Amino acid sequence: MQAAEQPAHAARILMVDDDPGIRDVVSDFLGRHGYSVATAGDAHEMEQVLDRESVDLIVLDVMLPGEDGLAICRRLSVGEGPPVIMLSAMGEDTDRIVGLELGADDYLSKPCNPRELLARIRAVLRRAEQRGAQEEFGTACEFAGWRLDLVRRELRSPQGVVVNLSSGEFSLLRAFVERPQRVLTRDQLLDYARGPDSDAFDRAIDVQISRLRRKLDDGGGHDLIRTIRNEGYMFTPKVKRP
Repeated sequence: MQAAEQPAHAARILMVDDDPGIRDVVSDFLGRHGYSVATAGDAHEMEQVLDRESVDLIVLDVMLPGEDGLAICRRLSVGEGPPVIMLSAMGEDTDRIVGLELGADDYLSKPCNPRELLARIRAVLRRAEQRGAQEEFGTACEFAGWRLDLVRRELRSPQGVVVNLSSGEFSLLRAFVERPQRVLTRDQLLDYARGPDSDAFDRAIDVQISRLRRKLDDGGGHDLIRTIRNEGYMFTPKVKRP
């Protein structure tokens, strides 16, 4: 087993595959894209990693010695383990369906393009984060007198006036309220608000934020979205559930 050293805040990925060459290639690629990666060659080594540390997502090969990937996936799903992306050299639709029915969050045929795997990982992690935020915030949240209904997609000002948001503005505001008082880069905001496959340029985020700032201006002089020079943006108010 080995781990690629990354900053402590990086999402932690566990790569489970009995082929050391694949483990090395994937862990190196993901490490270069900002993820912290641990590897394991079978179910036993996987359990050793899980006993030792928290993991945000598991990339799991189906064909493993001993307990196979499908059995592992079933067990992880029952135990409410981390999200799982399954990899299999067997590209049949029935294998994919079985894997998804057993609780896998996504399924890729081997050999796969590392960039496609990276995109799938980002998407699965984003969905998991959104589910966690939904559980944390419930259906609505409040900040600086404003109220955002996450189900109705409705924003109300401190004066009780409904402020119309475009789909992009709502997604961007939701990305902010789910990560308050944290510096978010343009790339992060694009990923959180539009998904990893977005072809939008950085300047599109600047324009969207400018529009959102105008709509959040209630005349009170509050700078709810602060520009952090050379880094990105920060949503400054505290966010709470009603």
